[in-house]
Amino acid sequence: MGKRLRATVLAIVLVGCGGHSTDPAPGFINQTQHTDAQLWAIWSAAQQSIAKSIDLNPVQQTASGAPAEILPGDPRALSTRPQQLSVAPEPDVSSVILLAATGVHRADPTGMISCPQPCNVQYTTAYSRYSPETTHYAASWEWTPSFNPLLQYEFENQILFALGYDMTWR
Repeated sequence: MGKRLRATVLAIVLVGCGGHSTDPAPGFINQTQHTDAQLWAIWSAAQQSIAKSIDLNPVQQTASGAPAEILPGDPRALSTRPQQLSVAPEPDVSSVILLAATGVHRADPTGMISCPQPCNVQYTTAYSRYSPETTHYAASWEWTPSFNPLLQYEFENQILFALGYDMTWR
């Protein structure tokens, strides 16, 4: 093959590959009433938290009193980005449904949503899925002072999963 033909084929290949990544763009599919900048600030706080230390079993600690499994921080968290992470509220489950299903009485809004399998619990304040990346929370949390810590915890879960940690008790 002549030099000119090789150069032409190489140019076509390079042009065909340019700018067409199969990876989704970093960021959020924001279905909240918060700005993307606010979600990025919460994501950054989650990164900082994971870079400092990692609590791998807070759910187990709460459920059974198991000792904490605390690991040193992971600096890779600082470069982990959400890849079109869907962040969305879900309507709170009603107090009647919650009482019938769990025996727990809470006034409406309950601050709880149904957590689909493979959740460790039937109802929760928020949960995350990892493929595709989604984080859901009870809508009543949207404008409470606890919204940022609630979402930060779920973003920490997204980061830990992306870094390959065992999420069984998160």
